[in-house]
Amino acid sequence: MSNKTSSPTLNQNHLKDEKSPYLLQHADNPVDWYPWGDEAFQKAKKEDKPIFLSIGYSTCHWCHVMARESFQDPEIGKIMNKVFVSVKVDREERPDIDSVYMAACQMITGTGGWPLTIIMTPDLKPFFAGTYFPKESGSRGAGLKDLILNVNDLWNNRKQDLQKSAEELTYSLQQLSKIKSGQELEENILNKAYKSLKENFDDEYGGFGDYQKFPTPHHLLFLLRYWKMKDDVNALSMVEKTLDAMAYGGIYDHVGFGFHRYSVDRQWIQPHFEKMLYDQALLVIVYTEAYQATGNKRYRETAQEVLEYLMRDMQSSSDGFYSAEDADSEGEEGKFYLWTAHEIKKLLGPEDGELFSQVYNVNNEGNFKEEATGFKTGKNVLYQTNSLKDLSNQLEKTSEELWWKMESAREKLFAARQDRVHPHKDDKILTDWNGLTIAALAIAGRVLKRKDYILAANKTLNFILSHLKIDDQLMHRWRDGEAAVNGNLDDYAFLIWGLLEMYQTTFQAEYLKNAIDFNQKLMDHFWDKKEGGFYFTADFVPQVLVRQKLAYDTALPSGNSVQMLNLQKLYTLTGNNEYHKIALAMEKYFSGIINSSPPAFTMFLSAAAFKIGPSFNILLTGDKNAEDTSIMLKKLQEQYLPNCVIVFDSGDKNLKKLIEHMEDKKMINDEITAYICGDGTCYPPVNSFKEILDIVT
Repeated sequence: MSNKTSSPTLNQNHLKDEKSPYLLQHADNPVDWYPWGDEAFQKAKKEDKPIFLSIGYSTCHWCHVMARESFQDPEIGKIMNKVFVSVKVDREERPDIDSVYMAACQMITGTGGWPLTIIMTPDLKPFFAGTYFPKESGSRGAGLKDLILNVNDLWNNRKQDLQKSAEELTYSLQQLSKIKSGQELEENILNKAYKSLKENFDDEYGGFGDYQKFPTPHHLLFLLRYWKMKDDVNALSMVEKTLDAMAYGGIYDHVGFGFHRYSVDRQWIQPHFEKMLYDQALLVIVYTEAYQATGNKRYRETAQEVLEYLMRDMQSSSDGFYSAEDADSEGEEGKFYLWTAHEIKKLLGPEDGELFSQVYNVNNEGNFKEEATGFKTGKNVLYQTNSLKDLSNQLEKTSEELWWKMESAREKLFAARQDRVHPHKDDKILTDWNGLTIAALAIAGRVLKRKDYILAANKTLNFILSHLKIDDQLMHRWRDGEAAVNGNLDDYAFLIWGLLEMYQTTFQAEYLKNAIDFNQKLMDHFWDKKEGGFYFTADFVPQVLVRQKLAYDTALPSGNSVQMLNLQKLYTLTGNNEYHKIALAMEKYFSGIINSSPPAFTMFLSAAAFKIGPSFNILLTGDKNAEDTSIMLKKLQEQYLPNCVIVFDSGDKNLKKLIEHMEDKKMINDEITAYICGDGTCYPPVNSFKEILDIVT
């Protein structure tokens, strides 16, 4: 599993002692790679060479392709070593570096992706950007070899032009985080975001757009909240259509569970096979909330299957969760996951093999197309076009009988697949992605009544607090016994989210206290006291060109968006008005850019929906061992109530120190009693579940 290199050899470059699996994959390239740092920068200045910056990650398919075609090629290595000082960066280990230079790439080219290719001056100012380049120029575009030679010619003969371009681009980057504060967001912004998502929604296949489709779980979380707030059934229908299509599609691993990163087609059939921890965590949250909202058991089962995959394949022996699994094995994309019709029938037998092939669309010619060429490969990606219930009628079997046959077949295929060469697993443990996983485990644990999920969340949290918290500050990455890289906004915000969900699940005061303490660290070192908003990096770490403040969502929700919701919940939980003030300042700071493009900020708008509300604090006081307490908590936790936070007063003195106005709350009629405040009103105490719902829904 580890990519640790052996003892240094003559052909190893300056990456040989790094911990990042991605950097270690390139440690024996003929390119003389350096890690990000002063050694490389000083060499570039001394030798007056531009820096070739290559950013990627260890499970990135096109990063592997560019490595095979170019970076492992002695000819390219020789040219690059002559022209550049070459630097490799793992984007997952250093998201601060990646974010700045990805913004530069998007400015220059209008697009972005990985591998990210940047050419910059020795003082780190970019003048060229792109993504994947083939070795030679041709039908796939400009080649890396020609690019290097052209840059070398420009550097030697028109260096001042390149430096001027780099200065102008750097100035533009610096302006991105300079935003004029506006007014509070109006409720109509939610309608605008919904309308835009609706216009971009694929009514036939679900999801957004008409080509490559990403899960974008933050869109779905927003739509669920919009449905609940506005009673708009179409918003819920969009969520259901998308979740059904993904769970049936090839983007889902029907044998081992878990979601692949994206599909390259409208129908969700042809996946890009890498699996990311953050996708699994966020999709567990969406499927669990959708189960709360609809009662659809398929959503519950999907959430449970994804968590089975995570806890089986992605949890380390030390209880942290690994980052990702590769798309490739044995140099071929998807090889681990694909099947021929012959393999299926050989493993399952003719009758069950034929039945399985009907359910999962397996055929002799294969249904999987090679991404680069579009040609069929003779292999099959498994996907469903109909539910087992619908198919059972066609196949003249009961749905229960068909389910058992498919489950038996799945187990046989899983056992056979275990003997294949597995994709590379990136075994670094990241605080931010583990924070999301803690949140997912906590939410699923309380909604689905799974104590094992709650236990797993607690173990992961303890790992982070024991290994990735140093001198009261979070670190970003753990691998091979080492914590490194100062924690960023996402590390703190996502972990606070996880802590708040753990409090809502267990009602143990320590989780809320840790959330409050980490929130204070954010205020001390990330908050812009003049303008508002949280910087991505702390005030005590070296900055890369620009100290960014980001609120737009990418494949992940932004740290500012998640922290906006954290602050709203902390305010509603504790009654501390300081959290409300900070959230309001954030809202005003980012309101201008959010108003200009609402669908790019759906996680922030979920926080806005919580604030606009009405949102409620349900303070329960009662005997924690009493049956009526257990029944009340179970009923409340099963409900989809995104506009509510629950406090349970079981007499814990530590909790009373954290939450205002708890001292005077007593049981009424010797029964569990709910004190509800929200929308500027505190209601008379009530004893029944129905009375609670009448107030908060």
